[in-house]
Amino acid sequence: MAHATTDPVRLPPGPNAPRLLQGIRFLTARRAVVGDLGRRYGSAVTLNLPIFGRTVLISDPTLIKELFTTGSDLVGRATNLGEVLGPGSTFSLDGEEHRERRKLLVPPFHGKRMHGYEAIIEEEVLREVAHWPEGVEFDTLPSMMRITLNAILRAVFGAEGAAFDELREQLPRLVAVGSRLALLPAIFRRDFGPRSLGGAALRYRRRYDEIVDSLIADARRDPAFDERPDVLSLMLRARYEDGTAIPDRHIADELLTLLTAGHETTATTLAWLVERVRRHPQLLERLTAEADAGGSELQQATIWEVQRLRPVIDGTSRRALQRIRLGEWVIPQGHVVIVSIQMAHANPDRFAGPSAFDPDRFVGSPPDNYAWIPFGGGIRRCIGAAFANMEMNVTLRTLLREFTFAPTTAPDEAYHSRGIANAPADGGRAVVHRRSDAGTTTDWTAPGSLLGIASGGEPAVQQNARTD
Repeated sequence: MAHATTDPVRLPPGPNAPRLLQGIRFLTARRAVVGDLGRRYGSAVTLNLPIFGRTVLISDPTLIKELFTTGSDLVGRATNLGEVLGPGSTFSLDGEEHRERRKLLVPPFHGKRMHGYEAIIEEEVLREVAHWPEGVEFDTLPSMMRITLNAILRAVFGAEGAAFDELREQLPRLVAVGSRLALLPAIFRRDFGPRSLGGAALRYRRRYDEIVDSLIADARRDPAFDERPDVLSLMLRARYEDGTAIPDRHIADELLTLLTAGHETTATTLAWLVERVRRHPQLLERLTAEADAGGSELQQATIWEVQRLRPVIDGTSRRALQRIRLGEWVIPQGHVVIVSIQMAHANPDRFAGPSAFDPDRFVGSPPDNYAWIPFGGGIRRCIGAAFANMEMNVTLRTLLREFTFAPTTAPDEAYHSRGIANAPADGGRAVVHRRSDAGTTTDWTAPGSLLGIASGGEPAVQQNARTD
């Protein structure tokens, strides 16, 4: 792990272009820029960026491990997301406060509780695909957005009825605005009127808080409150070691964090999954045969490979709280260290033929925690990683059982930046045919067919938004 030092500062080489120019290029074409930097400077490079200032970009797994295993007394958060999500978000916490909060949040997303959420995911997938057209090419990203949003509203928020409907409409807007604000200076978060980003964010956030307050009140009034499995109720029942509860406002911030970090990133990965497997017909056949036989090894390996080759998030960052030694480099206090997920996943020393889509590389060989990092790592690794992985597995399994996906020879879909996340530019297009042996008998378009969801037989509202 990195350690504190009084040695002279020693930073990796990097470009000498003015800060503003580096920032514009990094913001508008970051994937191309990062690729160029890696080819020119290797696995460590120093940048000068707006907001972040002097920044070290790393991609070597050894350096990544050092950074991720360094204590919170030496490195802390280095992102604007905390300011966007609120003071109660884990993105806003450091040190002991951050560690104690994670202790309370990790249990709901691991172990047996995951199995309880699987039925919710499958119901949402079947509800959505009941409207999929056959034999006509369409983009799957909007469907994936609806599936993951509805699932997280039910599993995490415990929302139903009118609250469910309003959150389903309002939250994508809030996330879309927030993801843009996270990349901009703090002044943009101020309210300059209803047309400003800051004004829109504040308006959406006020309504969100009102809805969450009502959900909290409803949960506490529920005679079965102590048995409720939704994450909101689990958080309300959680207690720190001194017996105190998480403040309600912090719960609202954490729920928004879970949605922001999990809903759109998972949906975008699922769209990339469709985009990738359609270009590999033999893999499609193997995945379908495995799903029919009740297996999952190749399915899991395929999900891991999609996350490696098409990472939705480009990087994760830390800020040096003291002068630290990181490998051969000495990073001064206040400098930001960005871990390039894109570059780490393209490392030929860790992944043979890194540009090739090859799920078999992970069959029987799970990825290394410091070379494969779509969820970040260390004490700031995504809390919902297990939930997201389960959600992707259930979704893929269900789709394979319900449909035959037509292969394609079309060119790979390009990357489309949605602020923080990278999505397939054409939305992960697919052509499907319903399998005659799918065995789906439930009328998923019928009103009230899902517990706690009022459905009039129409698909959920199309989301305009596209988004450690």
